[in-house]
Amino acid sequence: MEYTDLYIDGAWQPGSDGQRFDVINPADETVIASVASATVDDAKAAINAAEKAFGEWAARTPRERSIVLRKAFDLMTERLHDFAKLITLENGKATADAMGEATYAAEFFRWFSEEAVRADGLIAHAPASGARIIVQQKPAGIAVLITPWNYPAAMGTRKIAPALAAGCPVIIKPASETPLTMLALMPLLEEAGVPKGMVNVLPSRQTGAIVDTMLHDPRVRVVSFTGSTEVGRQLLHSAADQVLKPAMELGGNAPLLVLEDANIDVAVEGTMLAKMRNLGEACTAANRIYVHKNVADEFTTKLTQAMGNLKVGNGLDPDVNVGPLVNASTRDKVSEFVADAISKGAKLHVGGKVPCGKGYFYPPTVLSNVPKTANCVHDEIFGPVAAIQTFDNLDAVIESANDTEYGLVAYVFTENMKLGMSVCERLDYGMVGLNRGLVSDPAAPFGGTKQSGLGREGGHEGMLEFTETQYISASW
Repeated sequence: MEYTDLYIDGAWQPGSDGQRFDVINPADETVIASVASATVDDAKAAINAAEKAFGEWAARTPRERSIVLRKAFDLMTERLHDFAKLITLENGKATADAMGEATYAAEFFRWFSEEAVRADGLIAHAPASGARIIVQQKPAGIAVLITPWNYPAAMGTRKIAPALAAGCPVIIKPASETPLTMLALMPLLEEAGVPKGMVNVLPSRQTGAIVDTMLHDPRVRVVSFTGSTEVGRQLLHSAADQVLKPAMELGGNAPLLVLEDANIDVAVEGTMLAKMRNLGEACTAANRIYVHKNVADEFTTKLTQAMGNLKVGNGLDPDVNVGPLVNASTRDKVSEFVADAISKGAKLHVGGKVPCGKGYFYPPTVLSNVPKTANCVHDEIFGPVAAIQTFDNLDAVIESANDTEYGLVAYVFTENMKLGMSVCERLDYGMVGLNRGLVSDPAAPFGGTKQSGLGREGGHEGMLEFTETQYISASW
């Protein structure tokens, strides 16, 4: 691999203590590369670089920033296959899924190149005082970005693009399992015209120490994190010391409701998207599948057939639909969820057994009659397991769907649009897919309620997470 060092102030450099760590291919458990591990001193150097770069970039016109971001989109679009291959190598996802992520990741550069010129302000006449009210959005300052392993390209670009559009420099800490994709993005950003110091990348095995150091530096003004609710809570505690602006996209426990009048073929297709995108290793993955008892047999039969038809193997094989999970602990946790559900009365229809040999593989699995006491009902499965429950009372199933600390995304399938919209409005979730198994879109505000996060990414709201509102009172 060509890019395996830290990227600070536009230069590649080893960690200050010379430590490195291995990145593992989850398909065969071989070492892909050895990557530099950042230290606290490296984190301080990155903040210094970001501070130095901030003023010049923030002073550029919105159109100048827009042109650079559009160039980044064009360059990444030309190299989608290269990025997809790297995503598959370090994350494991199948080629088609990796291409989908690379395309999605590039789109954030295009979307925020357009949003960069739309940081609208306001001039108004105060009705009581007669003063002029002037409101504008200013760059918030240095942003620390912490991204997960499940979308090594998209979770980075979803934060980098709006930060640059707003005028903010960033320091990104990618997941240790998948740092290579983000490192490979840096030469592309250089070519697009991003000045040195504006984007810094710090892979590290000392995550807690370097993140804590950055969040307690008064020059850092924003922290944007995608990951588990547990880690998000810890970061919020750290962010509170400096009263940082937090953007948190945290865990989920997504319900998927198949109502009695649903088109079952559409529901199965949507469930496959909601469940199997990225092998179920997504906070948006359908975790609890509620199917009306009158259509449960047909739905389960068709879903079992669709899941059973998927080919498992190395994601680099273009015929493979399902690659390995990211590591052994993720695979073992999925296996434990299935064993627990079966021990409590769930019925296994397909899958359910860890294959022999190298790689962190787990087959597409369908369970029905999953009891409410099963562990997978209360925790994210994060794997290719569809856990089906049945219902016959709409009010009761909505109550069950809302009975969780999470509120990221839900899915509803029905042929009755009036009923569907009514159900969507009763679901306590930041996003709902109505007759769709895919809600993620760079043009839409992504985020949840309750303990699934704070703020939104994407849409018009995404750039506002990296700005501060300034009000000026004037008379003329």
